[in-house]
Amino acid sequence: MSRDIQLKERWETVLQKLSNQFADGDLLDLDAIIYLVGVQELGQPHRSFKKDEKLDLMHIAICRLLEPYGYYEFDYIDEQGWPHYKVKEELPNLKAGEQSVLMKEAIVEYFYANEYID
Repeated sequence: MSRDIQLKERWETVLQKLSNQFADGDLLDLDAIIYLVGVQELGQPHRSFKKDEKLDLMHIAICRLLEPYGYYEFDYIDEQGWPHYKVKEELPNLKAGEQSVLMKEAIVEYFYANEYID
């Protein structure tokens, strides 16, 4: 099976499972899934978050998702329990479509590694 077809199938699986679990079947968008990864990584799922905290959660998620690609490295957890990452390599300039594919691939790998999908 080609890599593109496998990515598409796994992405659809992640999208359906998360949408059913968190949005009563309404399809989540990419930003919502990134937010969910951030909440998962923070480990405080039952908290309400302020707007700036939601942006921080998305930043945490992006760092965690792109860590296996060598762009970020986990640094430490602060006194409030928030993980911090440091930049290892600058992200390349990607077109919007290329960014979307990279993030989808990283999300699929994240949920595959965490055994949410197989």
